[in-house]
Amino acid sequence: MAEIGKGVTAGKLAINVQKRLTRAQEKVLQKLGKADETRDAAFEEMVSNFNKQMTEGTKLQKDLKAYLAAVKTMHDASRRLQDCLADMYEPDWFGKEEMDALTEDTDTLWLDYHQNITDKSLTSLDAYLANFPDIKARIAKRDRKMVDFDSARHHFSSLQKGKKKDEAKIAKQAALLEMAAPSWAQGLISAHQVAQTNLSYNQAEEELGRAQKIFEELNVELQDELPALWDNRVGVYVNTFQRLAGHQEKFHGEMGKLSQNLNDIMTKLEEQRELKKGGAAAAKTGEGAKSEETNHSESASSPPKRPGPPPSRPPPRLTPSPDQRQQQDEASAPDTNTDCSAAATQQSAVTNGSDGELPPGFLYKVKAIHDYAATDGDELELKIGDDVLVLAFDNPDEQDDGWLMGVQESHWVQNKDISVKGVFPENFTQKV
Repeated sequence: MAEIGKGVTAGKLAINVQKRLTRAQEKVLQKLGKADETRDAAFEEMVSNFNKQMTEGTKLQKDLKAYLAAVKTMHDASRRLQDCLADMYEPDWFGKEEMDALTEDTDTLWLDYHQNITDKSLTSLDAYLANFPDIKARIAKRDRKMVDFDSARHHFSSLQKGKKKDEAKIAKQAALLEMAAPSWAQGLISAHQVAQTNLSYNQAEEELGRAQKIFEELNVELQDELPALWDNRVGVYVNTFQRLAGHQEKFHGEMGKLSQNLNDIMTKLEEQRELKKGGAAAAKTGEGAKSEETNHSESASSPPKRPGPPPSRPPPRLTPSPDQRQQQDEASAPDTNTDCSAAATQQSAVTNGSDGELPPGFLYKVKAIHDYAATDGDELELKIGDDVLVLAFDNPDEQDDGWLMGVQESHWVQNKDISVKGVFPENFTQKV
């Protein structure tokens, strides 16, 4: 039995080798133009779409798996960070129980997010791509059977063309045999030769029929399946990304709530710390009250120091308090009466003229409460009492903290020109 099995295997192997040789020979003849090839432009377009669809689907599957791996990585990082916070959070701190619950909820949310994407998006995409290997194998089989069909068709055609030549040859041979053979044997010889020719012809015809049937069955099946699969891609892409977007929206919404809760806990913890600090500081308030009153009386008897121009941008120093400015104005009143009167007259004239057109980019108006000497070409010179129209920066990125852009109101009223605009320290002015 083993030998018979070996014989059957050897016979199948020989048949397969013969088929491969026949197909290779047929392909060579077709490439050389010595044999025609069955072509179907519509089917070739279907195959092209199939290959494109398979490539795109495989890439989508790969990228979605990479996204899931990134989600898992973020989950692990978030878990370590939350565990670190939970370990550091002391039991007597505000919101300890809430913090522990928040850590658990955050971990659960990440797990659900990863699992939902896997179950609803990746699983359906995997099922969609599982159809491609079988169809790809049947397309390759259809191509092989098409070559077999072409080979059988060409063989049968060659037999048809040679049949008449064979019949003429047989008739000639029969004539020669008739002269040499007895009359009773002449008919038998002729019939045998015709039978041999018909046998080869019939075998080729049967082989052509079998090859054509196999090829057409595969061809019809694929012509039905490939267009349906091509149209199905839209629904697959929609479901994949729609579900992914839905899970993302839900996850980020819930995570936003947890983040807000964490922020609230941290805020209340800081408030608790400040309250404890305030209670400790209150015990020392009585001891330092007398010293503070002495220092206050000394500071009230002498005018405050005026802030000097900032050494570099940004930011300028802080503006003195209104009480300090009042003390400074009273101390310097005997020397500035004339100047203040002139400034008031100028301000009245400017105010009357500023009711008209305002410069482009105008935001609001400020008054200089300190002199400022410009240290750079793009800075604006200020004198106490100057009114400045504040303008928006052409490029907000160029604005330094503590600095404004503006033009002297008196210059604008007289010239309607902002070419002399410049920057100046905000704390040298007061909004009016």
